[in-house]
Amino acid sequence: MWVEVKKAPNLIMAEMWKDFFEGEGVPARVLPDHDEPGIGGAPKYSVLVSREKVHVIEEMLRKL
Repeated sequence: MWVEVKKAPNLIMAEMWKDFFEGEGVPARVLPDHDEPGIGGAPKYSVLVSREKVHVIEEMLRKL
């Protein structure tokens, strides 16, 4: 099961978060959030990780 851990205003930022998480060994996915439009009507993006890895992401974000 995949869980949203970050919301990004655009694809570039979402990919940056995904790369950061994956660089730390946590597989991640990026999906557009069509329910919440961003600037100019473009979708915002959700960054998702496995439910089992949420605690790892929370610790990584706490250290930033």
